[in-house]
Amino acid sequence: MQPSDKPKSSIRLFRTALHQCSYKESEKAATVFVDPDLSIDKPLNSKMSELGYRRSGAHLYRPDCDHCSACISCRVPVDDFVFSRSQRRIINRNSCINVVEQANLNSEMAFELYCRYVDKRHHGGEMFPATDEQFEAFIKTKTVDTRFFSFYENQTLLAVSVVDLLEQGLSAVYTFFEPDLPKRSLGSFVILWQIKKCQELGLPYLYLGYWVKGCRKMEYKSKFRPLEILTYGHWTKAN
Repeated sequence: MQPSDKPKSSIRLFRTALHQCSYKESEKAATVFVDPDLSIDKPLNSKMSELGYRRSGAHLYRPDCDHCSACISCRVPVDDFVFSRSQRRIINRNSCINVVEQANLNSEMAFELYCRYVDKRHHGGEMFPATDEQFEAFIKTKTVDTRFFSFYENQTLLAVSVVDLLEQGLSAVYTFFEPDLPKRSLGSFVILWQIKKCQELGLPYLYLGYWVKGCRKMEYKSKFRPLEILTYGHWTKAN
């Protein structure tokens, strides 16, 4: 990585060389990272999330591509969110789930679930095959304000959500779930649960990361409306 030559504050930023885009096969991508020597505390994570950055493991990053701006930061303003009929059905369908909050994730069951999820949902992709090292770096690496929410039905682990607590909301860092229960809509259920959690904590926003129009893997985010997107440095309501 080389220092970015774009305007910045006192926080040093580093830009990667061009690499293959994960979402568009015809595009080359570049990524800007916050100085990895900085500790990711709540004020830094909150400020950078407001600017469209995202945490992945030990890094805060955002796309910085030369000829493409398809990756758009999005968040849900939870006070304006109204659960639709279909979303209420998803909540009712999973009413038997019990959620456990932890500051660390030390569970062989969680790793096994992660492996099944990657095998079914990301087979042949960059994340496949899942490894202990990947799980440690991508899932278990945390900040002091990270929480791991485990979703159980009886003693069966159905989903795990990695969430960062921000000053202005929650950041849904990553969620993996049982891939063999499609009728449960577990991915959507976790987001709905996170929206309720924001409301419970009196936090105005749930940050969902990047949305890419036309990308099947990202399309689910557009179902949670109203949705705000970051364009030209300003958060605005998505059409």
